[in-house]
Amino acid sequence: MGELLSRRLVTDRFWALAEPLIPEFAPRRQGGGTTPLDSRDVFTAVVFVLTSECAWRRLPPTFAVSPATAHRRFTAWTAAGLWEEMRQAVLVDGGLDGDREWVAAVIDSAISR
Repeated sequence: MGELLSRRLVTDRFWALAEPLIPEFAPRRQGGGTTPLDSRDVFTAVVFVLTSECAWRRLPPTFAVSPATAHRRFTAWTAAGLWEEMRQAVLVDGGLDGDREWVAAVIDSAISR
């Protein structure tokens, strides 16, 4: 994925807030499958869909994340309460500076979906 696009959608400050809250990837019980993708890449793809009104199935290939994987992780993260945890973290985190409004918009988009 383009590094510039990735860093614009999910800045280092945004990622520092999100990374510790994202649930660990759980391998499939039956084994097999592919190697897990980088969580930041998947998170960036999810942020793109949430903020662009793009349909999951139309996720551009530049993200190197399949639409099914992005949607599956979004669903798992939603079930795990990631977005509410992030909302709480934004309220207490003073390190977001100019990213605060962007992060709040992403969280609102995720919760409203």
